[in-house]
Amino acid sequence: MNVDVERITHELYGLRPSEFTAARDAHVAEARRAKDTAAAKEIAALRRPPLAVWAANLLARERPEEAERFLALGAALREAHRMLDGERLREAGGQQHRLVAALVRTAAGLAEAAGQPLSDTVLGDVERTLHAVLAHPDVAGPWSRGSLATLPEAAVGFPDVSPEARPRPAAARDEQGPEDSGTVEDGRTGGDRKTRTTRETRAAREARKAENARQAEQAREAENARQAKQARAKEKAREAERVRVLLARRVRERDAAREAADAAKAAAEEAAGRLRRAEREREEARSAAAESERIAAEAETALRAAESALDEARRAAGAAGDDS
Repeated sequence: MNVDVERITHELYGLRPSEFTAARDAHVAEARRAKDTAAAKEIAALRRPPLAVWAANLLARERPEEAERFLALGAALREAHRMLDGERLREAGGQQHRLVAALVRTAAGLAEAAGQPLSDTVLGDVERTLHAVLAHPDVAGPWSRGSLATLPEAAVGFPDVSPEARPRPAAARDEQGPEDSGTVEDGRTGGDRKTRTTRETRAAREARKAENARQAEQAREAENARQAKQARAKEKAREAERVRVLLARRVRERDAAREAADAAKAAAEEAAGRLRRAEREREEARSAAAESERIAAEAETALRAAESALDEARRAAGAAGDDS
């Protein structure tokens, strides 16, 4: 039984990254049980996507119409770059920035709904992935299927196109005509006019190419400046987040210190109360001891008086006996 690697790949890259490895290994084991060695190797070679790539894949899977429009924009941008069409580059570039920002927000919402909120750093990588989708067909293809595996390199501008591969603008072809003739063959002056017309046509074409190249360079510089500004804004946001976290920590430490001080104050008050009670008890004990000593002295005095009376009674009894 042949294993459907394409179906399994699509299934795996739809899972959250934390679920990817276990599911992939299970499919590898299943392919081996089916004795499909080639499929097992192909599945085992699949790599778990980073969180940002998973979120970008989720966007392509859950919003296919928006993904289709985005891919069309990428094709338009690449064509404008290939043609060195500055006007089309500026127009498509403006759409690019708005659409990428909107899609990043959509990806964040989809990821959160799937139980996987994204940090600012991960969202920055989602944006980087989408820019690469616009610039590179080899990234756009896997992304359009929701099966992109790795975080692409940052896309700055578009791949260079060799001059030979660039089609000539229609206006230049019309001016040039077949074989760069555009002239009349009338006697010995025809060759001179042909040479002059060819030079003028080439000069106009070169000037137009130079202007298109200048506009394309301006578009690339604007894109680089935008990305640099965005990087600075992200760094400021990260710094603000660090300050916020530090401030929250200091507030927690202050609250903990306040609670400890309150507890210490309550313990001190309780100890003072116990001391006051002990002092009262000590005074009461002193009073009780003094009273006991007074009672004992009185008892001693009464005892001596009783003993004296007893002695006197004995003496009286002895004297009475003698008289009889």
